[in-house]
Amino acid sequence: MPKITQKITPFLWFDSQAEEAAKFYTSIFKNSKVSTTSRYDEEGARASGRPKGSVMTVAFQLEGQDFVALNGGPEFKFTEAVSLVVNCENQNEVDYYWDKLTAGGQEVQCGWLKDKFGLSWQVTPVALIEMLHDRDPQKAKRVMSAMLKMKKIDVAELQRAYEGQSA
Repeated sequence: MPKITQKITPFLWFDSQAEEAAKFYTSIFKNSKVSTTSRYDEEGARASGRPKGSVMTVAFQLEGQDFVALNGGPEFKFTEAVSLVVNCENQNEVDYYWDKLTAGGQEVQCGWLKDKFGLSWQVTPVALIEMLHDRDPQKAKRVMSAMLKMKKIDVAELQRAYEGQSA
């Protein structure tokens, strides 16, 4: 029996792609792994309408954070009401995660995207948060204005806005 190591674990509902999603996410993030996979037994299969032996849940870790993915059926879909934030140290990280997570998905706005499973992510450079919390409200306002025009966040463009330089 797996040991529970964190108090709160995000539980993600998929139609039938839980295993595929867990493998996709763990291929993108370092320090990540699929931990355990459980399958529908006869009773669970009967109750869910899923084939006996098919994947029910997949426990996995991304950067040491535990998640569980469930093949629960088509009743529920992801919405932007919940998203996962990837804090990036630099533009190279922003580019890497943006390219990997948008593959087969959709670019949205202000660093937000939907991956190919419909899960929303925010790929956010830590510099953006620091600039938005600057004591000078004009600097923060310029950064916000620049960010609102972006899909993928461009750190150099944010820095120019922060410094009051035009594009």
